[in-house]
Amino acid sequence: MDLLVLGGTQWLGRTLAQEALARGHRVTCLARGTTGEVAAGAALVRADRSEPDAYAEVAGRTWDTLIDVTRQPGYARAAARELAGSVGHATFISSGNVYAAQNEPAADERAELLPPLAADESTPETYGEAKSAIEQAYREAFGARFLAIRPGLIAGPGDASGRSGYWVARAARAVRDGGPVLVPDVLDDAAQAVHIQDLVRFTLDSVERNATGAFNVVGDRGTFGDWLATATAVAGYDGEVVAASPEWLAEQGIAEWSGPESLPLWIRDPEWRAFQDRSNAAAKRAGLVLRPVEQLLEETLEWEREQGLDRERRAGLSAERERELLGLLRG
Repeated sequence: MDLLVLGGTQWLGRTLAQEALARGHRVTCLARGTTGEVAAGAALVRADRSEPDAYAEVAGRTWDTLIDVTRQPGYARAAARELAGSVGHATFISSGNVYAAQNEPAADERAELLPPLAADESTPETYGEAKSAIEQAYREAFGARFLAIRPGLIAGPGDASGRSGYWVARAARAVRDGGPVLVPDVLDDAAQAVHIQDLVRFTLDSVERNATGAFNVVGDRGTFGDWLATATAVAGYDGEVVAASPEWLAEQGIAEWSGPESLPLWIRDPEWRAFQDRSNAAAKRAGLVLRPVEQLLEETLEWEREQGLDRERRAGLSAERERELLGLLRG
């Protein structure tokens, strides 16, 4: 197949291109080429998608499919308008953030979506509405030739956000340096993640059979306590774990979910408690295969060690802040 990947120089797009090439497909990536390299073997068309002529170099060719990973509605609207007549099938890597409600456990693809963002540029606050707008643009242009993939937390080697690797890396540091490890007291809350390779393989399997519609490509439902127990077991840590209440952590200014001085995978807002608790039944019926969480975290820990367990992270507590918080908890 001839695949046109819109993007392809960052984690998800590059992994998609690599897997497509490994399957024998021909891959062209349209990107500025400033944030990273394309996969070895892929052709790069340098273009700025904010410019009016962004698709001029590829518009005259025919493609079996395009795959887009953008979060900017303007980019997708232009691509859908310019390429719908020369592309047989379109796939968009959307997000579970498109859903209007995030507090309904086990909700499936029939759940209501957020209203599409009218603007062409998204912000962190309008991420879900932007992804909804992009789905709308491709759905209107491609009709029955459109596939929406809706992951939640994407995990595994290469996760530069630092979220999916924080707990297994923290446990590995505790093995080396000693504990305790500070955790949020949300052990029964839902936790759900999909390995990037499982996401990519399902996406390309779907592309190869011209699948359409929408799929929640998420991991099996578990709890934060399950994730923590597996992370500590994988790292070999059996020392002390200190749980602090969400209310106390918030009073100390500790962020939830991600970012500097945060505790990842914890969501305090009750309106978002089911973000990590979506149904993947439709995707599994369509062939989604998930590796065990233990394997996911083993692979992630290997990558975390390569990156450096003591590096500055984009998500998680610094060692100094964690010691300070543990001291406060102990009076």
